[in-house]
Amino acid sequence: MSERVAKRVVVAGAVVDGGRVLAARRTAPPEFAGRWELPGGKVEPGESAEAALVRELREELGVEVEVEDRLPGEWELKADLVLHAWWAPLLKGEPRPLQDHDELRWLAREQAFDVDWLEQDLPFVEEVVRRLGGTTE
Repeated sequence: MSERVAKRVVVAGAVVDGGRVLAARRTAPPEFAGRWELPGGKVEPGESAEAALVRELREELGVEVEVEDRLPGEWELKADLVLHAWWAPLLKGEPRPLQDHDELRWLAREQAFDVDWLEQDLPFVEEVVRRLGGTTE
């Protein structure tokens, strides 16, 4: 008899501003260090995914965003973790790597694949490029 494991959601934000998307380089865990991601984090018990994303981006980057629509798809990170991403226009603040990251880069659509993205973020980055008016081919 198999048991269903409730999946915990990890949220990522496609932080966009002026036709660019923000990429964040991870410092940990070791297998992800030096790779790039859409910033975010885990949803806490009793917290909505959207509220978690606003909180995580404030804590990690010192910015305020407006969480708009969820990007299509999801990525299973582990048996109990699933990644969802949202379109999140920057409202205020200049992003700074406060936690979990050592470098940030604003990427125009033609630069979107100039960094070494984590595999789980690639489908979301492709969607962001489409929304910014580019193509992924």
